[in-house]
Amino acid sequence: MELDGAGLTCAQVHEAAYGGTRVTIASLDRARAAWATAQELTGPVYGRSTGVGANRGVILDKPGLDLLRSHVCGAGPPIPPARARAMLVVRLNQLLAGGSGIDPAVLPVLAEAINGGFTPPIQTYGAIGTGDLSALATTALCLLGELPWHHEPPPPLPSGTPPIDATADPRFPFAPEDALPFISSGAATLADAAIACHRLRLLLEAVIDVAAMSFTAVGASAEPLAAAVQEARPHPGQAAVAARLRGLLTQELATRVQDPYGYRAFAQVHGAAVDALDRATAAVEIDLNAAAENPLISGSLAWHNGNFHSAPLALALDTLRAALVQTAQLSAARLATLMDPAYTGHHPFLADRPGSSGALILEYVAQDALAELRLLATPVTTGTAVISLGTEDHAGFATQAARNALRCLEPLEIVLACERTAALRALNTPTADRPLTDDLTTSRHALAPHPPP
Repeated sequence: MELDGAGLTCAQVHEAAYGGTRVTIASLDRARAAWATAQELTGPVYGRSTGVGANRGVILDKPGLDLLRSHVCGAGPPIPPARARAMLVVRLNQLLAGGSGIDPAVLPVLAEAINGGFTPPIQTYGAIGTGDLSALATTALCLLGELPWHHEPPPPLPSGTPPIDATADPRFPFAPEDALPFISSGAATLADAAIACHRLRLLLEAVIDVAAMSFTAVGASAEPLAAAVQEARPHPGQAAVAARLRGLLTQELATRVQDPYGYRAFAQVHGAAVDALDRATAAVEIDLNAAAENPLISGSLAWHNGNFHSAPLALALDTLRAALVQTAQLSAARLATLMDPAYTGHHPFLADRPGSSGALILEYVAQDALAELRLLATPVTTGTAVISLGTEDHAGFATQAARNALRCLEPLEIVLACERTAALRALNTPTADRPLTDDLTTSRHALAPHPPP
């Protein structure tokens, strides 16, 4: 995977995290230009010749590397190596965009760390959406040799690929003026958001396949999916969902005039989730390829700015998580119709005989997961924080929005797996009562073939 500071996508971040992809650097030209400019700067430059935060007015003759050491303080469980590797890929790509003014010699070392299976030991808590300072300071101390890397040997390389030295710890001697430019980024938050967006895209595609099974199982009308209906209200996600579902269904005449909303409004509700995902993906991919450092080195100047703030990302992810709840609610509604003999022609709860519980327990499981999804959809953007003696008086909390987006994957997958399991049972002859755990696991695997984040 070639990184150029401009074209990194959510799918590529996921592949780098979980696929063992080797990264290469297209060009260091923009990073070198920014670094050359930074060497010529005079006067106070935030974080280079001054303190940070409330100490912004303190001029430092010899700042040293205390900024890195003071910002290493995480808490909670360690994040998985795959997510840490994704963070390194994101930060490397951002630095290639030029704008940090950092010594470009660190960039090949970051690539060596990624390719060699080295990741920093990052903990879960420590950021509020104004920069992943603790995570990146931890990375910097690993490069300095003051903290140990976590190491997992990389997968075997294809025949003919130059070998990687995966035994020597990556090292780089940061200069004091490189400390803030290296950590001035939300790379860990963006990595989580990119992974979540990619996995959710696969899951939202699978929703349409599951819905098609339920449509078929209850003989639901395809009339609400007609092209004429979509053209009358041209939301792009709605039209795309309706078109795909139409292609999965037979064109048999409906037996009912109108079906419940789980069927009749499926394209509208699920289409809104697809649109929300598209907006979130766009917001993530802008920042994956942005020079969002403060200060920004551009032209011949250092521009003090607020590009580090994550409001656009947090808002997009809040909307996405809310949309996922609506998609899951319709799935649970379709599950309820699959339990109803009026829709399936089977015994209640898809039992094999009157009085048996059949697949009733699937509704309990789905509603439990749906309740979890509702909690995870609580917006983060309604809160804020005032820190550093009041100089940092707002926070975006995109870190929490991205983390919760990742956590949404499991309950959403479970709700859909419950619907899929019931639809399969309705499409076939219901069997005698037995544990359904294995059936549900099979459905989950069918929905999400990729490893969990």
